Amino acid sequence: MAAINRRELLRNAFLIGGNVAASSAHLEPQRSAASQATGVDYYQKLGITPFINAAGTYTVLSASTMPPQVQAAIAVAAEHPVNLKELLVASGEYLAKRLHCESALVTCGAAAALTLGTAACVTVANQNAILGIPTDMAGLKNEVLVQRTHRYDYDHAVRNAGVRFVEVDTVDDYQRAFTDQTAMAHFFNAGEGKISREDWVRIAHQHGVPCFNDAAADVPPISNLWNYTQMGFDLVTFSGGKGLRGPQCTGLLLGRRDLIQAASQNNSPNSNTIGRGMKVAKEEIVGLVAAVDWFLEQEDEKLQTEFQQRAERIAAQVRMLPTVQTQIFVPPVANRVPHLLVTYDPSHIKITGTQVMEKMRQGNPRIELNPGTGGPPASAGLPGGQNTIIVGVWMLQPGEDAIVAHHLHEVLRAAAS
Repeated sequence: MAAINRRELLRNAFLIGGNVAASSAHLEPQRSAASQATGVDYYQKLGITPFINAAGTYTVLSASTMPPQVQAAIAVAAEHPVNLKELLVASGEYLAKRLHCESALVTCGAAAALTLGTAACVTVANQNAILGIPTDMAGLKNEVLVQRTHRYDYDHAVRNAGVRFVEVDTVDDYQRAFTDQTAMAHFFNAGEGKISREDWVRIAHQHGVPCFNDAAADVPPISNLWNYTQMGFDLVTFSGGKGLRGPQCTGLLLGRRDLIQAASQNNSPNSNTIGRGMKVAKEEIVGLVAAVDWFLEQEDEKLQTEFQQRAERIAAQVRMLPTVQTQIFVPPVANRVPHLLVTYDPSHIKITGTQVMEKMRQGNPRIELNPGTGGPPASAGLPGGQNTIIVGVWMLQPGEDAIVAHHLHEVLRAAAS
């Protein structure tokens, strides 16, 4: 996650340079209260230039920025030592009440939650197994069912617990795939796949097998924080550093009390466990709790309206160019917020989407567009194409939509014939 004083860094890094700055002073982003944070600018000291995030909550782009109240909670927590086990238990109890589930655990990101949740399903009935996994699986269930279309870049986080995937395509495949070695049924919360969430849960429970839903990027809407556990998923994970806007290195693991307890036993600060390296500091635990409190104070309609208006303001400026068309698109599941899609006739505007992305990245200020720009359709449901530009607006700071609009317009105008 970005440092606590990131907004202070934006204050200097996001000014428009040279003659552009002189003629476009209105494009400077507004400063929030958090911009007044004091301290050494270590980004500057290390030679790192921040950027305007017109991409989204991507890990490599440091995901989201934390609201001022989350930053403040972290600063207070940093001043005093506590017992980490006590803090993990207390935070879990608090989060479970707020999120309407049996139990909860703050983890070192959603990927860590995948490993710990899988380890819980493997070891829940055999505590001695905690010491042996993932290399000693003797006598343990070691198969995880998954839809073939739900294999993804985070498979490794599940396989870390010593299990192997068994792929299925249809409901009939799924019914037949359960054996005495089935430890878990894993669901990637995406639009792809022939088996619905409801059927996935129902059939798993018919066989007495716990089911896990990876919903890391799937808030907003706010209600998703309890929709999936109430649907019957035994375990659900969300990233703490995406839509929740908590510390990037945190995640939520929600679900059945016995499985969360088993996940905790596999987790740091316990020694000689698969999760020992997945440490979550006191500041990060408190930061995620504060982020959940902040997030539950928001309103879906107001959030969506704000994101829609940002997209519309950018669209209005780039549409002034010949052949440019815009569309506001909301992905069906993950990152379910308005995104701006910009397309154009390449015979009139002679530049590809990937070239636009690179020019925005190399500009002053640096601007990162959605990495799907110029590429094929993304698994998140975003359309694609060589001449498609995708602008993510939900991580923009106040006033940055005007900066993005101006620079995108200039890049496209310069390429117009």
